Formats: sequence, C-alpha cells, structure tokens
Amino acid sequence: MHTREEKLEAFGRLLDVLDRLRKECPWDRKQTNESLRPNTIEEVYELCDALMKNDRRDICKELGDVIMHVMFYAKIGEETGDFDIADVCNKEADKLIFRHPHVYGEATANTAQEVLESWEQIKLKEKDGNKSVLSGVPQALPSVIKAYRIQEKARNVGFDWEDKEDVWEKVQEELDELKAELMRGDKEKSTHELGDFLFSVINAARLYKLNPDTALEHTNQKFTRRFNYIEEHSIKAGKPLTEMTLAEMDELWNEAKKEEG
Repeated sequence: MHTREEKLEAFGRLLDVLDRLRKECPWDRKQTNESLRPNTIEEVYELCDALMKNDRRDICKELGDVIMHVMFYAKIGEETGDFDIADVCNKEADKLIFRHPHVYGEATANTAQEVLESWEQIKLKEKDGNKSVLSGVPQALPSVIKAYRIQEKARNVGFDWEDKEDVWEKVQEELDELKAELMRGDKEKSTHELGDFLFSVINAARLYKLNPDTALEHTNQKFTRRFNYIEEHSIKAGKPLTEMTLAEMDELWNEAKKEEG
C-alpha cells in the first residue's frame, strides 16, 4: 500500500489532469453541473454493480470515476468562486468531527446503534443540519432505499417495533388489505395498498438486519441468469421463446437452477 505522501501526490496528480482537461478538452470545457449529473448517477450505479460482484479491480476503477466527478463539481465551484476541493474536504472533515463526539469529544458510544441514535440528535443541532428527522432523506433516492432510510431514521429516535416478531402481523394485515382491494378491482386503492405492503416487508427486512435493496438485486441477477439460460437454449434449439410452451420454459428454468447448485 502507498504512504500518505504518495496518496497526496496521486490526488494532486488527478487535480492537475482535471485542470488541464478543463482548459484544453472541448468536451470537458463545456460541462456544467446539469450536464454532468446524469453521468454521475450512471457512475455511481456502475460502482454499485462492482460492489455487488465484489470485483476488487472493477471497484478500484469505478471509485476513480466517482472521485473524478466529485472533483469536477468542485472545479466548477472554484470557477464560479463559490468553493473548491479544499472547502469540500474541510467541510466534510468538520462535519465528521462534530458528529463523532465519542471519538473527538467526551461523549461515549459503545455500539453502532448508539452512534446512529446520537447522529440524529446531532444533525438537528447543526447550523446547516436537518430541520426534521426525516428531512435528511434525499427525495431522489430509489423507493426501496428511501423506505429503508426513513425507517432507520425513525428508529434512531425511538419510533420502532419493540419486538421484531410483531412486524409479521403488520405484514399480513397489509397483504390482506391489498388482496381485498385487488378483489374489488379498485386500481388506485390497490396501488396504495401495494405500497403499504412493500413498506411493511422492507420494515421486516430492516428489523432482521437484511438489506432489501441488496436482496432484491441478488434476485434480479438470479432471474436474469436463469432467463438467459432459457433464451440461449431456445436459440440452440432453433425455437423462438414466443413459440415455446410455458412447460418447456419451466423445464429449462429448473435446469438452470440445478446448474447453479
């Protein structure tokens, strides 16, 4: 691994590269916060893909792309005279120190949960902090992740199930209400009840220390692998998927399951 001096030198090298690209590259020169935003979202998702696969080499590469985007926004901030990368780093360091009084102050926190609970109180005290407990949850978060974060923040101020086993009664209640609305054929109410049901399932996952977004992504990948297996074998057989019976596809699906072990 590299020394602290080597790390600082590498960071400075990337700053120099970005500075030159901003001046000399036609594409880099024309970028704005608005134009970069979609690319940034894509880069973060690519990092998430690498993390899901635990591909160390790819993680390293994608982290570089994300860091570059952070530095690019800071460069734009420098050009407008609002802030630069030093301001970004110092503000983050100041925030971390303020939010860790059990490390930098006299407070104590012996468990990760105690740290989380104190964070919510600290954030409300910050000058530019959250105005309410849930205001710190970004509106643009994907719905599954947002639901999980909302529930976490509520828990950190004591609003949670006392016994996690009790959540299953709520899950069943929401499922029954969803079924009832589906039977009535009311699409709008069914949509609301589906949301309530999904929220309760996410709540159950959280209580059992399972990440629903990670779990769902594993299932997405598993389904994709198995469906690709069906498609590949249909191509080999010279029979389009649209001409296969459900029984034939089920048979290939089960073969794919067996190959996975």
